[in-house]
Amino acid sequence: MIYNVSIWAIIIFLTFVAAVLGLSFYFARKTKSAAGYYAAGGNIHWGVNGIAFAGDYLSAASFLGICGMIAYSGYDGFLYSIGYLAGWVVALFIVAEPMKRLGKYTFTDALDARFNSKAIKLTAAISTLVVSIFYLIPQMVGAGDLVVPLLGLPHWVGVVIVGSIVIFIVATAGMTSTTYVQFIKGALLIIFSTILTIYILNNGFTLNPGKDYHKFANIGVVVEDKAITGTTDPEYVFKESYTVDKSLTFVKTEKGGVDQWFKLSKDSSSLEEALFITTLENGTKLYNGEPKSAAKFYQVGHLSKIVVDGVEVDKTGPLGPFEFLSTMENTEIVRFTKKEIKAAGTTVWYQNVTDGKDMIKPGLLYKISKSTGATPWDRVNFVSLMLALFLGTSALPHILIRYYTVSSQRAARKSTIVAIAAIGFFYVLTLYMGLGASVNGVLDVESSNMSGPLLAKYFGVGIFSIISAIAFATVLGTVSGLIVASSGAIAHDFMDKYLNMKMDDKRKVKAGKLAAFGVGLFAILLGILFKGMNVSFLVGLAFSVAASANLPAILFLLFWDKTTAKGIAWSIVTGILSSVILILFSPTMYEKYGLAKAAAPFPIDNPGIISIPLAVIVLVVVSLLTQKHNATKVENYHHDEEK
Repeated sequence: MIYNVSIWAIIIFLTFVAAVLGLSFYFARKTKSAAGYYAAGGNIHWGVNGIAFAGDYLSAASFLGICGMIAYSGYDGFLYSIGYLAGWVVALFIVAEPMKRLGKYTFTDALDARFNSKAIKLTAAISTLVVSIFYLIPQMVGAGDLVVPLLGLPHWVGVVIVGSIVIFIVATAGMTSTTYVQFIKGALLIIFSTILTIYILNNGFTLNPGKDYHKFANIGVVVEDKAITGTTDPEYVFKESYTVDKSLTFVKTEKGGVDQWFKLSKDSSSLEEALFITTLENGTKLYNGEPKSAAKFYQVGHLSKIVVDGVEVDKTGPLGPFEFLSTMENTEIVRFTKKEIKAAGTTVWYQNVTDGKDMIKPGLLYKISKSTGATPWDRVNFVSLMLALFLGTSALPHILIRYYTVSSQRAARKSTIVAIAAIGFFYVLTLYMGLGASVNGVLDVESSNMSGPLLAKYFGVGIFSIISAIAFATVLGTVSGLIVASSGAIAHDFMDKYLNMKMDDKRKVKAGKLAAFGVGLFAILLGILFKGMNVSFLVGLAFSVAASANLPAILFLLFWDKTTAKGIAWSIVTGILSSVILILFSPTMYEKYGLAKAAAPFPIDNPGIISIPLAVIVLVVVSLLTQKHNATKVENYHHDEEK
């Protein structure tokens, strides 16, 4: 997609960054102890912590990824919102207060509170790193996507900018500045997403998309002996046709010396213009047959029909929240579907007319019913995803450590309730933002992650600039929390506890800052390598790893007296290895490797349905086999006074 950079967007973005850096400088002067660096000294108010929870959790996946998934796949994208929110129920009723009672700085502290086990210290530290890195990838990908329209810079530059700023935030003031960055951006994200949703409802539905939208051409074809031999428009010279499958044929033409691609219509009587990228032998990419600088790669996605009270109309005018969804059922949406034509070295996005009622029911992305052609593996994949989303929240180290920033178990519970309210409200808004993007001609087919910001641009450069800057701050806040968790795993869990280096507060903080620098550089590299993948999908993988590696250990530690240190350690190892290996051999990753999805040894993308039960079984079996070690278990609760 071609973007025009706005000077206002740059000014607002730089203002946000300056505010974040100023906050870090301010709190850096106050952060001297390890407790201050890793847990903000336990002095954060529960209300602030609740919104910071939301700011931490409403990451690139929530704003960029879910809005993009809904824009392209309707209700199936909203299932991520439902799964993410449902996970907080587990956090509220099972994990919140025990985590505060058992821990001090990190997730490892809580797991090891009763055992003082080297094995737990090592495996839990590794688990924290692995889960954090999986979660870091989509944040960095989202950051790179944002700077393209916001600053007019390449994707990799955005990744480097985020990595550099976050390394500075964490390496200066640690959890204190991270908390307030998350609080501010969480509050702003909810406020301006509400404003954007009001714009969407006030705009209603229209058949005339924004001024940036391209009017796609349709031309007739000449057919001889069931083969396409030419076009009825002399401007378009027929060159070749490619039949991808029985119902899908693409045609290559030439107009004015520039190649064009069309899709053959269902009745085989005309051609519908498509979008395409061709990669030449020298690596140069042509967008719609011309260099990127020619700005010929268009924003897409619009309505082709609106029916109100049985009558077709051009626009509806303002709509209420429920009226918007009911009217959506009586529309037809022109979506764009991606297809590779390997014989021609071209990637084509073609028009795909979809009933509005199909956008607000399951089935466009996840095939779960016979009517959508679902296979048994499709259903297993869907169940596995939902299992990971529901169970993963309570096992994310960067979320769990936030319970140590408040003063008591009661404060931990109250901050969780605030988080649920804020997060739940925001996820309702994602449905309207995603559907709004799908019908207003603002979709970038190269990056579904840009649906929300580009929708804001449709309503004006001012709200686009603010929304994009907030989205960037969203990435900053989440990445900061992840790197704090990672640096704690390295410096506090591994170096101080596992290696028994006996570091004082000053050395522990210094080690944490050096670890933050190293993890930040690694995150930058991964963000560049995974360019183009939907961030919600990537976060779903992180949830699978977290739910597999961490949640069985947490739950059995809290609710099964026969749990042993070796049982926890082996469960963590099993959860990490099984989930990561299954992800690496999944269909989507095979496609990322440039291989056929059908060749993947593991037939589903989400491993949780196998890796979570496997980790549970290993924990139970190993614990039962090592009961003699349970006699030395240390009852080491950190009782906090209820307030």
